[in-house]
Amino acid sequence: MPADKKNNPKNKEGYTSQQITVLEGLDPVRKRPGMYIGGTGIDGLHHLIWEVVDNSIDEAMSGYCNRIDVYLLPDNTIRIADNGRGIPVDTHKQFKVSALELVLTKLHAGGKFGTGGYKVSGGLHGVGVSVVNALSEWLRAEVKRDGQLWVQEYTRGKPKAKVKASGKSSGTGTTIIFKPDAEIFPEIKFNLETIITHLRQQAYLTKGVTVCIYDQRTPHQSKLGTGQAENGEQETETKTTSYVLPTTYCFYFEGGIASYVRHLNHSKEKKHDTIFYFEKEVDKINVEVALQYTDDYKETVFTFANNIFNPEGGTHLVGFRAALTRVLNNYARAKSYLKEKDENLTGEDVREGLTAIISVKVPEPQFEGQTKSKLGNPEVRSAVEEFFASAFASALEEHPKDAEAILTKCILASRARAAAKAARESVLRKGALEGLALPGKLADCSSKDAINSELYIVEGDSAGGSAKQGRNREYQAILPLRGKILNVERARLDKMLANNELRSLVVAMGTNIGEQFNLQDLRYDRIIIMTDADVDGAHIRTLLLTLFYRYFPELIRTNHLYIAQPPLYRIGWGKEARYAYSDDEKEKILQWIETEKGKKIKDTKMARIVKEPKIIESVEGEEASAAPGPSDSSATITVNIQRYKGLGEMNPDQLWETTMNPEKRVMKQVAIEDAQRADHVFDILMGAEVEPRKRFIQTHAKAVKNLDI
Repeated sequence: MPADKKNNPKNKEGYTSQQITVLEGLDPVRKRPGMYIGGTGIDGLHHLIWEVVDNSIDEAMSGYCNRIDVYLLPDNTIRIADNGRGIPVDTHKQFKVSALELVLTKLHAGGKFGTGGYKVSGGLHGVGVSVVNALSEWLRAEVKRDGQLWVQEYTRGKPKAKVKASGKSSGTGTTIIFKPDAEIFPEIKFNLETIITHLRQQAYLTKGVTVCIYDQRTPHQSKLGTGQAENGEQETETKTTSYVLPTTYCFYFEGGIASYVRHLNHSKEKKHDTIFYFEKEVDKINVEVALQYTDDYKETVFTFANNIFNPEGGTHLVGFRAALTRVLNNYARAKSYLKEKDENLTGEDVREGLTAIISVKVPEPQFEGQTKSKLGNPEVRSAVEEFFASAFASALEEHPKDAEAILTKCILASRARAAAKAARESVLRKGALEGLALPGKLADCSSKDAINSELYIVEGDSAGGSAKQGRNREYQAILPLRGKILNVERARLDKMLANNELRSLVVAMGTNIGEQFNLQDLRYDRIIIMTDADVDGAHIRTLLLTLFYRYFPELIRTNHLYIAQPPLYRIGWGKEARYAYSDDEKEKILQWIETEKGKKIKDTKMARIVKEPKIIESVEGEEASAAPGPSDSSATITVNIQRYKGLGEMNPDQLWETTMNPEKRVMKQVAIEDAQRADHVFDILMGAEVEPRKRFIQTHAKAVKNLDI
């Protein structure tokens, strides 16, 4: 170090040991909550519930618990109770405090390390319930053990008093009641549907456990007593009682993951009735596999390790796929479904229409990444592959009709794959021949930098014309689609690539499709769906979302897919104008005009004038009535409200200003929060079965706004 810096007095006053901070106890959690629960948004908030429930699930997996109750209480309070062994309350020899207090106040403390606590568990780091304690305004722990009820309360992770007995109790179990801290979470709002989906999944994965959810948050009012009004009609009197009406959901699945497969396939056409289920402990690894084939063209496979969902799969998925392909090829050869001249079935062939759950319980799981999205244990692959191959081969021999249905499906998929390969190669040749021009209808951008480029998929030539004129040609490309594209939920890849509109889209994006998909070749960082704000536009948008979800899910996972939000109304007065994206926003703008301008609003050209001037929308084809308006014309203002029926009605400059200008536009980013639920909804809305779609529409019809028929 140079002498001038070494002896600089300012340097001595700067970075010294005094700037080294040591966070003790649960302080690191409150300082950096995102490191422990992923963030302080809605996902992180719900993660608090998962952490507590995971402890109860660990008890259930070890055979000590068969019931878990989750209560959503008023004032954002959560109560989770189980009938497991109960957290120990005796004094820990090393730390000289109750084991309950140790578990709730020390990171990496619990029964999931060493031996004797749990054979397998989902909460691997021992930080779960202590993190919940740290991030709660208050928490109360109740433990039933040894005929006593033991209680301890905490405030922001700090114990208010020592663990104490609070009376007699029967049975055993642990109850955790907590209120998330508003200092940590900007919005505290628990979503019932999210909780139901997650806990139903846990019930499927933990065979024989009952999980109940009680929503007791909403007070309901009841009016009691009746009397007689002066006109003789009955009237309701004033006595009002507020009470809580709980909504209860209970899940119990004796069949475990076999029931899970049945649930996933309940609205699909099955290729065989039998749900194949296999379970065995192999070298201290518990392996469970359940599967059934449907008439779908896609695969639905979910993998779990110690009840933790692994969206990227891992060694258990690799072992399953290898065994599945090998067993079906061997059976097909042995039973002459495949002749000598026929090629073997590929992994893609045997997975078409497959619904499967692979669940393993591993004593020492190794996950790749903080999110536990991928299992890395090499021994799990061999355990799954060897056991499943043997069990599935025997099952096919025992169920020849089911085996025939499966092989027929796989061989048909193989033939379709060959046709799709030819179609795909045709697309590639077409793209290569056209070079930079790409599809003729594509108005490409001048920039070749994919990171700064974006592609607008536009509905129709009219909207395409406005978009092409209004865009920034340097980085915005426009691809108009003619009419409604093919519903890919009901079509194989070869049929899809025969569709001109879809083929143009595949070539324009540059990623290719299917096995040849390559995200690195994506020509645009943002793919933006821009359709009209009407029923047809919503249908086209749904068809495109189905395409991307089924064939380009990686574009969604890597945040490349967006939905443009064009305005519904243009509200003009004088030389000024504003745009509204909903009816509510339109009303707010009109009220703002009256408030800011200090004038009443009227429309003398296209609206009926009333004695007290008020906001009235235009009525096409009618002249204003002769009713007198306000005498002071300077106190009124004429407002023209234009309702856009389609993007083609907007001038290019309006489309740019409202929907395409990065500084002003509103866009929704498409994300997959729950793969299973997304898959189910797409299957309902776009699948072949009409009845589930009818029920869905009947259930959600009243929630639809701005319905334009």
